Amino acid sequence: MHALRNRMLAISRPLSITVAALLLLTNLAIILYGVFMRYFIGGAPIWTDELSRFLIIGTVMVAAGAVWVEGSHMRVALIERLLPVPIARVLNLYQWLLTLSIAIGGAWVSYRYALSVSMFTTSGLGISRTIPLMSVPIGFALLAWHVLWYGPAPLPVLTEQGVLEQSSPEQERPS
Repeated sequence: MHALRNRMLAISRPLSITVAALLLLTNLAIILYGVFMRYFIGGAPIWTDELSRFLIIGTVMVAAGAVWVEGSHMRVALIERLLPVPIARVLNLYQWLLTLSIAIGGAWVSYRYALSVSMFTTSGLGISRTIPLMSVPIGFALLAWHVLWYGPAPLPVLTEQGVLEQSSPEQERPS
């Protein structure tokens, strides 16, 4: 099971980061196009601002799961290091269950909301609001996927030197 877990994460993490990077590069191209049109041609199309907003939301949502697994998100792991090993394991399980519950709930609620606004169109692009809003449930579902495969293990933490180390309850604690 451990090999399968590592294999699934080894495939899905880089894939999520690659898709997020492509969305970010597309966003950069749209912004540069809008700036060029505004300052050199005389007027930017209204859709550039709207598409840029949707792309940045999509970028963040698609990357969230991979960033969570890598431990690169903002969090304070001090309590995990100070607690005794059995309590730290319970805390890791609680954090994992809470994150998984929030991700699944977020995917369900945002999916229902995205479908409920299908009759409305965006002001700049003129497309159904469901299309850009689907990045939110997809992002939450990817987060749930990564969290589920990672399991209730301690997350890696960033040290002061900028090096990732695995935070585990088994590590020796200062006395």
